[in-house]
Amino acid sequence: MTDVPPAVPAAPSPSSTDSAAAFPAYPTQAVVLAGGQGSRLRPYTDDRPKPMVEIPGTGTPIIGHQLAWLASEGVTDVVVSCGHLAEVLQDWLAGARLPLRVTTVVEEEPLGRGGGLKHAAQHLPHGDRPWYATNGDIWTRFSLREMAAFHAERGAVATLALARPRIPWGVVETNEFGQILDFIEAPPSPYPVNAGVYVFSPEFTALLPDLGDHERTTFPRLARERRLAGFPLPQGAYWRAIDTAKDLTEAARELAAQRPS
Repeated sequence: MTDVPPAVPAAPSPSSTDSAAAFPAYPTQAVVLAGGQGSRLRPYTDDRPKPMVEIPGTGTPIIGHQLAWLASEGVTDVVVSCGHLAEVLQDWLAGARLPLRVTTVVEEEPLGRGGGLKHAAQHLPHGDRPWYATNGDIWTRFSLREMAAFHAERGAVATLALARPRIPWGVVETNEFGQILDFIEAPPSPYPVNAGVYVFSPEFTALLPDLGDHERTTFPRLARERRLAGFPLPQGAYWRAIDTAKDLTEAARELAAQRPS
């Protein structure tokens, strides 16, 4: 386990006058799952883990963008779960100017997604408080405080952010007679997907498997018990999973379009 102190003061906790004042305390701790091999991102991941791949034009790896976002949302402590080429990520974290405290943990043997998440969560500084988690290949911006308030209002044990990514193909609209009415290029998916960002109550950690996949065990159980919530990303919120080289290109293009001319 490696601790990396912040280079600048951590972001302050939100005040009780925030719009979602019903939430007793916004999470100030988070886990980033950064152990994936990123085989579909090769050759970018031949010498670095997936979260260390840079978004073209930014000079910053994916995890750097994530840590900046978490800090801006009031997070002061992050545990990064490392796996593939862990030393590359640890070296970067040790040399970077970080806006929060970072601890890295490395699985001695593969634990699966659920086991890895549990192992990382056990190193959070406050086991009796709620926490965020994010997959290490997600680049997004939205209010985590709003998501935490949504989670608390519904009394959930776990809340998943839900995105509607664009379908990568053009679709055809027809009427009941089979006549084509229109062609729609890359429309949003009609179904929400797991956006890879979460809010967890303190008791969630004990429900995770020691070995295996929580999305096949813990999440279905909580869903049956109506203790699993889904937070739709706000209209206009940016979200992209970086899975392929094309995703990197698209992310760079979208970022360039957001910059003032």
